[in-house]
Amino acid sequence: MTIHSDNGHGTAVSIESSRELVLARLTHASANPLSPPVLEGLADAADAVEQSGAAALVVASGIEGFFAAGADIKHMKSLDPPGFAAYGARMRAVFARLAGLEALTIAAIEGLALGGGLELSLACKLRIGSPAARLGVPEIKLGLIPGAGGTQRLPRVIGRSRALDLLVTGRQVAGEEAHAIGLLDRLVDEGEAEKVAVEIAQRVAGFSRPALRATDRCVEAAFTLDLEAGITFEADEEQALFEDGEASEGIAAFVGRRAPVFPSVVARG
Repeated sequence: MTIHSDNGHGTAVSIESSRELVLARLTHASANPLSPPVLEGLADAADAVEQSGAAALVVASGIEGFFAAGADIKHMKSLDPPGFAAYGARMRAVFARLAGLEALTIAAIEGLALGGGLELSLACKLRIGSPAARLGVPEIKLGLIPGAGGTQRLPRVIGRSRALDLLVTGRQVAGEEAHAIGLLDRLVDEGEAEKVAVEIAQRVAGFSRPALRATDRCVEAAFTLDLEAGITFEADEEQALFEDGEASEGIAAFVGRRAPVFPSVVARG
């Protein structure tokens, strides 16, 4: 199923939805600014994930040279203070929605991912990019700061010092450096980011949904709990998978030297 979110002058986000994955391509000429229609399209993509039960969401771009150039500066120029606050609140809400999805969320980055575009990728759980990617948070040059989670998510991904470097200089990093500092999780050949992201999504779609959700919860707990509490949390999650999840099928399949048939995957297949 393909859904189009219209920006009044053409498609802002094209969404392809299946039981395996949802692919959301930003297609807002000419540089994928995060205009209100793009934000609504991303919200539609989150809806599609929840409605389909897909294992993963891939956010990519249909505009050559851009993942997303950032916030819609022309739109911002027209806003009064209440309007600016509402625009920022909507962006934060959409990114929080993406970050909170139970599905694996993957940003496939080719070209520029700047400001709000980088913040969008940081709201995803994995970032795949090529050497042609250029990532940065240039808001300091406008007398602003990244206001859609950038000052909070970026340090959590690459550390305080590296994040501060990018935040206060506004410089861009190319794909190789982004990968070296942990901003990109995988570095792939130019033009291959979306393909690899979809391949990861398809692979994940064959795994037990309860196990995927438990993995996500445990990784999040690693950032909110101390080590002892985190290990206890992990043990409880594993025990629940053994007792009430689909581990019995996975173990039986391993012993029987066959592929597992997880109920949560069959139900969606």
